[in-house]
Amino acid sequence: MPVTVCRSEHFNAAHRLHNPAWTDEQNQRVFGLCNSPNYHGHNYNLTVRLTGEVDAETGYVYDMKRLSTLIKREVLDRFDHRNLNLDTDDFRALNPTAENIAVVIWRRLRPHLDAGLALSVTLHETDRNFVEYHG
Repeated sequence: MPVTVCRSEHFNAAHRLHNPAWTDEQNQRVFGLCNSPNYHGHNYNLTVRLTGEVDAETGYVYDMKRLSTLIKREVLDRFDHRNLNLDTDDFRALNPTAENIAVVIWRRLRPHLDAGLALSVTLHETDRNFVEYHG
């Protein structure tokens, strides 16, 4: 029977929502305050969920220490206290919306996990706004 294990983390990052193909007026109309040329920041809350079978020998779906280390290496070390637009290769040509950040995190984690595990990422940008990506 499948079981889901979850690991929550948080990171702080700045970003600017901006489409360079649009005029300044269109960017301002669509993205509002999130289009500030001086950027703005969020305290992101991340939950990573792995669903799979419980290993008969270990009793684990996945070793939570390994999951913590993976998230630290692939997400926190890259995004925490960074300007996502300027400091990360992931968002040089990709608008760092919450939706895109969640997909990028999923894509960073997926290659390091067994194919038999289902991966889901939930990213809270604020207390009220969050996105989920299941791959």
